[in-house]
Amino acid sequence: MTRILLETRGLTRRFGGLVAVDRLDLEIEAQTVHAIIGPNGSGKTTVFNLMSGVLAPSAGSIRLAGAPIETDPAHVRVRLGMRRTFQNIRLFNDLTVLENIKLGQHSRASAGFSSLFKIWSSQERRLADEAMKAADRLGLGHLIHRPAAELAYGTRRLVEIARALVSAPRLLLLDEPSAGMNQREAKELCAIIRSLPNEGVTVLLVEHNLRVISGVAARVTAINFGQKIAEGSPSEVLSDKAVIEAYVGIVDPPSLAARHA
Repeated sequence: MTRILLETRGLTRRFGGLVAVDRLDLEIEAQTVHAIIGPNGSGKTTVFNLMSGVLAPSAGSIRLAGAPIETDPAHVRVRLGMRRTFQNIRLFNDLTVLENIKLGQHSRASAGFSSLFKIWSSQERRLADEAMKAADRLGLGHLIHRPAAELAYGTRRLVEIARALVSAPRLLLLDEPSAGMNQREAKELCAIIRSLPNEGVTVLLVEHNLRVISGVAARVTAINFGQKIAEGSPSEVLSDKAVIEAYVGIVDPPSLAARHA
């Protein structure tokens, strides 16, 4: 039986007279990779902001594991196991790579009596070990003491993803995860994303790189002007005429997958 982890019904967000997300219905299966695509300005990041609690919906519902969360603030959704990255990278430039990654554990950490004497508790040692493993997994082990401000853009993106992963999320929202990466970095990132469902993590990503979409997503939802225009496998959606027209403005070219092969 299919298990739906995240579900929206009639999800709508208005900004004055502008409808950024328009009655959007989504079902995200547990332990899969699901992608949302669409041209610039189609409402993708607004959908993420609604799901993560950055914005409140004007109408509609959001359910996580069957429970309504549309009125829950962002920190409650974090405690429920939802994590996200942002299109505009949000790191603390003066902190090291390892320190930035460790910040992702804040919802699971607690300050004990030992911290008054700067003595590491068993919990702190465990969290530090987990942060190191996350850094190594993203190929950042050799950079853990480097200030974030000194990193290249694509590497900064990897630090943000490691910070989200170190908290062991049940649902991970990735907003443009391959932005600024070269082809090798994007390929390595795809391998990591594909492995996450086997570890119990459900991934929902917004992505412009259609090679990444084809390489990682089991299911794709295409939106335009805040409305769903297609849904299915990557090959089905990337060859859909409405999707091609939304991206390139013509109805009968080769599929988007072929154009980006």
